[in-house]
Amino acid sequence: MFNKLVAIEPVGLLPWAVKELEKHARETVMYGDIPSGDDETVSRIGDADAVLLSYTSSISAGVMDRCPNIRYIGMCCSLYSPESANVDILHAREKGITVTGIRDYGDEGVVEYAVSELVRCLHGFGRAPWSGEPREITGLKTGFLGLGKSGGMIADAMKFFGAEVAYLARSEKDEAGRKGYVFMPLDGLLSFCDVLFCCLNKNTVLLYGKEFERFGDGKIIFNTGLSPAWDAGAFREWIDRDANLCFCDTAAALGDRALLTHPHVSCMNVSSGRTSQSFVRLSRKVLSNIENYEKM
Repeated sequence: MFNKLVAIEPVGLLPWAVKELEKHARETVMYGDIPSGDDETVSRIGDADAVLLSYTSSISAGVMDRCPNIRYIGMCCSLYSPESANVDILHAREKGITVTGIRDYGDEGVVEYAVSELVRCLHGFGRAPWSGEPREITGLKTGFLGLGKSGGMIADAMKFFGAEVAYLARSEKDEAGRKGYVFMPLDGLLSFCDVLFCCLNKNTVLLYGKEFERFGDGKIIFNTGLSPAWDAGAFREWIDRDANLCFCDTAAALGDRALLTHPHVSCMNVSSGRTSQSFVRLSRKVLSNIENYEKM
């Protein structure tokens, strides 16, 4: 049991999960807003030995050094790698602090968002049809940068509707091959596809000027990651050209808030993965991480 557990910001736990959380600490403090910076984060943590946070705050090495009682940090958000995390995991390891995160809790909503926006774009619901006349997903050439959980689920949806699917990942995936998905190098993928789904880890950039030239015009990009998959200047040049379209659910995925009103950009500015069902999954996984830690 922890002596004091602090959620330094809203972390998405449902009321029943907060009640359950209280069983794991002698004192539990839940903050309802986002700390303004490291100083406020340190103040909120104080002498706590357990800390929870979401993706809208961070815990740096400096924060850990100023809060020497921390022995557990629970990320109530996706954790894919130390490099993409909003917690300095390498420093935490040096200090003997356990950091846990969760995955695969909001993917279903992201898939529904991608299918919904693509169908509206192709059929011309609320806008001119992408190809000049209404068309189906059937036969559409789709490419995927990243074929993890959410990318794989979107790819499966595209295949269900009759699209051709190609992808680039760290390595070729046997299961994807059995489904008929074609593994391609980046240049080949960009030349092949009409619609590119970027499903990469946070802070992973693969698209620069020469990649956009290879991709060409009259194309569609979806970014469902937590940060842009592109160099800002190169993307701006590409999106300014006629017939190019970009869909992002959040401003963070778009990168430049000035582009929210761009005529070729459709950004909902809301996380499509934040559904009522996703908060149930998140709550269960956060509690499971704490329970597993206590068994160590």
